[in-house]
Amino acid sequence: MKKKKLDYLGVSAFCESMAMMVKAGIQTDEAVGLLHDDSKKTGGVLAQALAVMKEQVDAGASLDAAMRASGVFPDYALQMVEAGASSGRMEDILFRLARYYADQKTISEKIRGAVTYPAAMLVLIIAVLTVMLTMVLPSFTGVYDSLTGSLAASSYSYIRWAYVFCWVALAVMVLLAVLLVTGLILWTSGKKETVEKVLNRIPVCRSILEDMGTFRFTSALATFIASGELQDEAVKHSLPMTDCRAVEEKLHRCAARMEEGHSIAQAAYDEDLFEPVYGRMFLAGERSGNMEEILNRLTGLLEQDCTEKVDRLVGVADPLLSGVLMVTVGISLLSVMLPLIGMMNSVG
Repeated sequence: MKKKKLDYLGVSAFCESMAMMVKAGIQTDEAVGLLHDDSKKTGGVLAQALAVMKEQVDAGASLDAAMRASGVFPDYALQMVEAGASSGRMEDILFRLARYYADQKTISEKIRGAVTYPAAMLVLIIAVLTVMLTMVLPSFTGVYDSLTGSLAASSYSYIRWAYVFCWVALAVMVLLAVLLVTGLILWTSGKKETVEKVLNRIPVCRSILEDMGTFRFTSALATFIASGELQDEAVKHSLPMTDCRAVEEKLHRCAARMEEGHSIAQAAYDEDLFEPVYGRMFLAGERSGNMEEILNRLTGLLEQDCTEKVDRLVGVADPLLSGVLMVTVGISLLSVMLPLIGMMNSVG
């Protein structure tokens, strides 16, 4: 049975706790033991992992080997802890990992919210339209049929348009809901490429996916550079973290340029990996010897860009779906109320 992996928050909490203990001068085996004792009260995946890790470090294993033996940590965290141990910068690397996975948690929650709210609105719209078609409109139709004999032959026949409008709106909403559910199923089942091909046809979604891929790469690159990795090795190890085909293609071209003798900053600028202003920042940071600092700055700016774009997407979807709901219900009710107003005027 496949072991359940730690979520972003769990990895971040573990790395931050370990970093604080390392900073305080506590040995790795003692730090793991203290975390294991604390986790006994809560249980869960991390508690089980710490039990395995305690056995490993007590037997003389390194922290990265113990983490690997637990089977719950992502490969990137394992690679970075190993790099931190070999470079003697374990404290710094652990703090960076804690921040990286905390940022990943924030962005994933933003994306989840961007999907959840439209999904809830679609369900609400479908429910309202179903009620209109099965209860409200038939009730009015029955009343008008009894008064005029036949809607089709009377002056109130345009009420039929309410049915047409509701059925069309319902069909569109159901289609959108099916596409959304299908996309989620494909995404979670490991067929992200299929979903990305569709999303890449939508400019807003394509921009968000590319920004997220660039953010993940930059964050990983900053951590690898901080651990003492050479530029080409840092790019090689960071590339799988992008999880975006368009960004990966740019990075492969960057790697090819680096083999020709270019630096990572120059290659990234030439291949438009970053926006022009960010690319110039990267170049300036490399030439001034402040690459690590600039990469940290770029990571923060890219995270902010991702968050703002997701917020804007939600901000557009919110009024759009609310407007569809109000317009559909408003037109339908207006269609069934106008004949009643006409009859009241004729009686008056």
